[in-house]
Parts: sequence; C-alpha cells; structure tokens
Amino acid sequence: QVQLVESGGGTVQSGGSLRLSCVVSGTQYISNDYRLGWFRQAPGQKRVGVAAIDNDGGAAYAEPVKGRFIISKVSAENTLYLQMNSLTPEDTAMYYCAALPVPAAILVQDPSYAQGDDFGYWGQGTQVTVSS
Repeated sequence: QVQLVESGGGTVQSGGSLRLSCVVSGTQYISNDYRLGWFRQAPGQKRVGVAAIDNDGGAAYAEPVKGRFIISKVSAENTLYLQMNSLTPEDTAMYYCAALPVPAAILVQDPSYAQGDDFGYWGQGTQVTVSS
C-alpha cells in the first residue's frame, strides 16, 4: 500500500518561486533500488522527468530546469521536495512525484518510463501555473 501525495502547487507570476512537497507512505514496501523523482506534463505533451534523486543523495536534472530547480528529500519525514525558482510560463504543467526502479540520471533523460502509472508508484499530481 504505497501512496504518494503531492502538495504545494498553485499559480505564480513569471520569475517567482514555488516549493512542492511529496509525502510517501508505505515506504517499507518500496525496494531499495527505487529512486524518487519529479515529473511534469503540460497539455498535449508527454510526461517527462524533471528532477530525480538517488538513495545516496545524488541528484539529476533535466536541462530546462538545471540551475533553477532543486530536489531534496528528508527521509525521516518520508518527504520529497522540489524547490522551483525563476519560473517561466514554460514550466506550467501538472507535476507528479514518483518512485521507480530506474537510476536518477535516466529518469530525467528517457521519458518512456513516465508515460503510464502502471510502472512504479505515482502520485495524483499538483498543478503549477506560471503567468507572464
């Protein structure tokens, strides 16, 4: 009974910041080869990886968000975070957190793993809208 619940989405102006949170329940049922990550899907677009983190704390980012977004986790609280800075309208999307048995670097490079909820564990998403 693994469950991931995102929060923190909303509407912000271009150039603003937002922090997303993801609380993971049932972590005892997640194998240690699973990594945590953030994904996003804009209308009419594929869902793609944005940021992911390995169990040793190493992080990987998709090129469009590199230098602007920071992924982190607090294991004691079973919580994953995504700090988003310098937001632009291109960042507007539904943001999802997920756990998948794929290295962090691959999660942000290969979107094939993010096209359905049947592989890995996925949250329901939180909407982020950036106005110009």
